[in-house]
Parts: sequence; C-alpha cells; structure tokens
Amino acid sequence: MKVGVLRGREDSFPDALIASLNSLDAGLHAEYLHVGGTTAGEPCPYRVILDRISHEVPYYQVYLKQASLQGTYVINNPFWMNVDDKFFGYALAQRLGIPVPRTVVLPNRAYLADIDAGSLRNMWPIDWPARLAEVGLPCIMKPAFGGGWKNVYKIASVEEAQAAYEASGTLTMTLQEFIDWDDYIRCLGIGRRSARAIQYVPRPLGQGEYVQDRSRMNPEHLRRAEEYSVLFNEAIGYDMNAMEFAVRGDTLYAIDITNYVCDFDFRSLREAHFGWAVDAMSRFIVDVAHSGARNAPCAHFPPLH
Repeated sequence: MKVGVLRGREDSFPDALIASLNSLDAGLHAEYLHVGGTTAGEPCPYRVILDRISHEVPYYQVYLKQASLQGTYVINNPFWMNVDDKFFGYALAQRLGIPVPRTVVLPNRAYLADIDAGSLRNMWPIDWPARLAEVGLPCIMKPAFGGGWKNVYKIASVEEAQAAYEASGTLTMTLQEFIDWDDYIRCLGIGRRSARAIQYVPRPLGQGEYVQDRSRMNPEHLRRAEEYSVLFNEAIGYDMNAMEFAVRGDTLYAIDITNYVCDFDFRSLREAHFGWAVDAMSRFIVDVAHSGARNAPCAHFPPLH
C-alpha cells in the first residue's frame, strides 16, 4: 500500500515521516505526491494521504475530496476544511464542557462588490456598548478565519473597537474576553487518540517557542490539556490539530482551537518534541492504512465498486 505526502513549505516533518514509514516493516511505501490535473472518478493510488498544504491551494482541496471518494483516507478530512472557523471551534468546545473565553462574532465591515444592500437587509447595526459589555474590557478582536496572530488587536475602549473594525475590510471578526494568563500551553493532537501538551511562549507577529523541559509545567494542567485535546478532536473529526490554552489559576481556557494544518517543523518543536510528532503520526498512518477506514463526508457514503 502507498502513502502520499502532500507537502507545503516545510521539509523537516514530511522528510522524517517518509523515512520513518519506509523504515517500518508495515507493508507501506511512503512518497511525495505530485498532481497536475484530475479527472472525475479517476482511481487514487494512495491508501492514505497526509495533507500539509491544501489550506493554501484550492486545487489541492478539490483533488483531496476526489481522492477520498475513491477510498483514500486523507489526514485531515478534506470535507471538514470549510467548517474550520474559530467561532465554531469555541462553540463546539463550550458544548463539550471545555472552558472558553466569552466570544462574539461580528458581521463583516465590507463585502465583495457584487454584494449589495438587498443581500444585507437582514443585518442590524452593531451595538458596540452591549457587545463589549458581553466580553468585557480589555478584550481581543481577531478574525474568525486564519491564524498566525494576523489582524489581532487588543481593545480597551469602544473607540478602539470601532477603529479596528473599520480597518478589518472583508474579514469576519470576533470579539473575545481577554484572559490575563499565568501560563500557556500548546497541545499537539494526532489521530484523535494521542496528544502532547507543551508549555508555550506565544509571540505576536512571530514564531512562538515550545519549551523543551515539560517538567517545568504543572502535570495536572498538562494532563487536562491532553484530555481536552482528545475530546475535542474526536468531536470535530481532526486527526491532526494543535490547541492552545491560556492557564489562569486552575482553569485552562481554550484560546486557539482549530488548526487544520498545524506546525510540526523541527525548528519549532526541536529535539524534545519533534520525535514524538513523527512517531505518533507514523503509528497512526500504519493503523489507519490497515484498518480500511474512510473519511466521512456524509451519512450515506456511496459504496466502492
């Protein structure tokens, strides 16, 4: 059986994963995947595909859904990509009993040129005092889609909120309670069963730092972050995710919840955590390749012939 890796800008993780899979006596051959046009219904030669870049390239999204229809197991499920918005993640986590900051999603400030007043007749003006009272001040304004600390603002007044909103253009923005945290955790999740919670130093507009020594953290906080991660990933159906938690007192608030293609690069994880990610993903791919599992886009998936 073949495993295809659809890689993006990184090299360290996909190179190490392919080497790991090919070193195992598991009946698998892993290689980089190359595509240049796809015919509807064409067979896919891969039993499993690991996707590390389709969030940036729309054609890959189309290809991966076609591959999944042919019986390939795609990591992450390509049919779930379009539900990966931050607000949905908060709402789902809240339903699961995972603490989240108070969060409000706002209508867009601007729209594409062909969306006119008729399309927007259902909108009420934003009641800024009421919405800010819901989340409290100071608060955070950030996009419902995206990441990397882009277009994130700390808001201290109605005037600052309105100014940030005016600058947001066609982005869908959220207001969120500001958590003045004591500690911060980033938890990697693989296969809806494995998780590794790591103390993390976030750096706005720059690459955060994974702390190498896990013994510095409260073990109960690490355990709870991993428990929340497995619970959430099982509910949303993600086989690859990274959740961020702001720790205040003894409460872990889920701050960043859905990361469809999360950072596994060696330059980020380094010696203490990179090997875990490669090993956990290798074991999961071997298991799913031999299990006959398929992605689930709907309740009645058409049978293969």
